[in-house]
Amino acid sequence: MEGEDRGIASQKVEQGRFDTSSNISQENSLSPLPPRLMRLGALPWFECWAGQLRAEKKSKHTIRAYTVAARDFSTTSLPGEETITWEQAQNLPVRVYHGRVNPSMGRIDAWLNSLGELRPATINARIAAVSHLLKWLGYAVPEWVQRPARRRPLPRPLGRSEVLKVRSAALRMEDPLAHPIVTTMLDTGLRISELCNLDIDDVDHEDLSALVIGGKGEKDRTVLFTKKTTEAIAAWDPIRAMRLKLAGSEDSERALFLSSRGNRINPRSIQKLIDRLADEAEIPRARLSPHTLRHTFATGLLERGADLVTIQRLLGHASIATTRVYLEISDQTLREIYHRAQRLPELEEFEIDSEVENELESEYLILPATAISNE
Repeated sequence: MEGEDRGIASQKVEQGRFDTSSNISQENSLSPLPPRLMRLGALPWFECWAGQLRAEKKSKHTIRAYTVAARDFSTTSLPGEETITWEQAQNLPVRVYHGRVNPSMGRIDAWLNSLGELRPATINARIAAVSHLLKWLGYAVPEWVQRPARRRPLPRPLGRSEVLKVRSAALRMEDPLAHPIVTTMLDTGLRISELCNLDIDDVDHEDLSALVIGGKGEKDRTVLFTKKTTEAIAAWDPIRAMRLKLAGSEDSERALFLSSRGNRINPRSIQKLIDRLADEAEIPRARLSPHTLRHTFATGLLERGADLVTIQRLLGHASIATTRVYLEISDQTLREIYHRAQRLPELEEFEIDSEVENELESEYLILPATAISNE
């Protein structure tokens, strides 16, 4: 009985991870389930796991990506083993599937070997999905599973002159959404999806803040802005009131930013707006995107002395490691400015317009001092 309780865990190391003996299938059925899965043992594993992902508030995109990884992993066959379809695999009972994917049996090795042609970022995403699945089943991710190293390209924030061009172009454009959207994104660092989901009741003009509900990872947070943001939104209000008459749903009536048809704006329409804005500002389209505005906001905070924890909270990053990339950006920017300055003539040869200098300074006071002070 003691040997039966241990099941696959009692396998000897000498058998190796690719053992194809018939004993594997027999012992798989005896593999013990974690107590929390005991009552689910006879249910289809995929339905149960998908329910867990939804309970963890994973986005639809994440669930779709996890499903792709689980499909390829589950249908990977070992030498001498019959192949099964995804439909067959996803309907296996939790108890049977638990034994099938035991990391000691070699299926995860065979699956990893099939990922060699994919990009490092894709491989990392697939491994993250299968790791979640194994942990849900009660297994520890094997030590031999190594994620490929990849160098993340540093985001390139806009320079000061570029920001001025973008702001000026937004004011010149015929599209009344250009100015309030650009101002809001540069002053808050909102993601494009968060901007689209912003409701008029989420904005507190007196407190100079906005509540982001259901951001990335379904997390709520507060973002701050300046009087310029309030002024831009106030200038937009009369146009919103006219478009509100065309709104055909309760969701559209709540939305802060509406399209010309009275619908809540969507990410695609904002991207098209940013492309037209890049043309108006004479900046390459590849250089300007909604995420570029977010990077510019974060880098500007760092350059003015904001600490990483504050920036993390304002951006809504789950991990401070994500925010730490801006330290590298700041260092890179510092080096570029230094070397560029070394190639320039002496400063005395330039006549600096005091009005332009003041405008540059005022444009970059994105947050009040209290917003970047330590709490």
